[in-house]
Amino acid sequence: MTLSRTFVAAVVGILSAATSANAITNGVGKLPAWNAFACDVNETLIIQTANYMKEYGLLDVGYNHVNLDDCWAMKDRSSTGEVMSDNIRFPSMNTLTDQLHALGLYYSDSGWFTCAGFPGSFMHEEQDATTFQSWGFDFLKYDNCAIPFDDIIQEGMIGSGAWQMLSLRWQKKTGTTLIFSLCEWGWIDGDIGPQWNLISSIINSVSFITQATNYYGRNDLDMLEIGNGDLTYDEAKTHFTAWALVKAPLLIGTNLATISQEMLSILKNQEIIAVNQDPIYGTSISPFRWGINSDWTYNAMYPAQYWSGPSENGTVFMLINTESEPANMFFNLTESPWIRAGIQYSVRDLWTHTDNGTAVRSFTAMNVPAHGVVALLLKEDGNEPTGLMPPCAGEAFYECTAENGTSYS
Repeated sequence: MTLSRTFVAAVVGILSAATSANAITNGVGKLPAWNAFACDVNETLIIQTANYMKEYGLLDVGYNHVNLDDCWAMKDRSSTGEVMSDNIRFPSMNTLTDQLHALGLYYSDSGWFTCAGFPGSFMHEEQDATTFQSWGFDFLKYDNCAIPFDDIIQEGMIGSGAWQMLSLRWQKKTGTTLIFSLCEWGWIDGDIGPQWNLISSIINSVSFITQATNYYGRNDLDMLEIGNGDLTYDEAKTHFTAWALVKAPLLIGTNLATISQEMLSILKNQEIIAVNQDPIYGTSISPFRWGINSDWTYNAMYPAQYWSGPSENGTVFMLINTESEPANMFFNLTESPWIRAGIQYSVRDLWTHTDNGTAVRSFTAMNVPAHGVVALLLKEDGNEPTGLMPPCAGEAFYECTAENGTSYS
């Protein structure tokens, strides 16, 4: 579900954890997004973007769609009701998709108009589906602007998601796969922007709804702002890590013509991408401790700091330093529900790409940068050493008692 109303149009590559229709497939769905150009888009820009994706190796790591969002249409439909592409900026959608040699991505809306004022699909749903299919597109973003009054639509979120049924019928009829992105505003606070306060606010929002992610649908946290605006390198790493590990679609909303190699390297972290695209576990990581604040505290500036979740290769941890200065970050392993007591774990750093020894009972990340992140993969590495005291670890053990009755609580 795309939750942004930002009027940006055109794109780069996206690697997307699929929402809805293209749900249970290895690779999960990979695409691009748009927060760089507003409505200043045309066929040449889209082709240039695709070329940059190939030149910079983004295609090689899985960003294999191009996303055209809003502002591609004529302001009026044809005399028979068909939506038409702008005859100057997008003279032939079929030519565009042929040139891309890949899946196309287009935009539609569930209301009278799109968010930028172009024709929406209300009362034209099946007609638009036929048009989009004839253009060779394979991804549908169904946004939520200009919704008719309740006494007209008389339906809730499920009813307004009729496109989902159309997309499934499309797949059955044509044998092609359509990725369906449904917008339902209200779950995530505000639009994305290249400032830390906006990134931290969205991380705070998603910390309370991680249970709403699996292969049948993903929380979409909006575009990736890597390389845009005021984000530092460490903030950009946190931004990418959080989006990837909560299994959000990874839509690059950046002008690839101006992105730095440093920022590009963030988008190409294959160890982080592998967790986002995990073929076994579609679930998001979740907070196991909030850190600065008590658990379940809603705070847009200081969201949850300690997160974990399963992956096909071990337990994933994300530690976010929400403070404005470097900090050490400590946790007991068994605070995570995915860790077994009595086991030691090998530690893989997903950003330095190094194996960092073995963790026994606890782990401390040293000197985490301000607004920075640590991403770890822990794998079982045999039993913990014998003779450790106390014989039980973690505050969750209210009583640690030997057979003879000796208590260590």
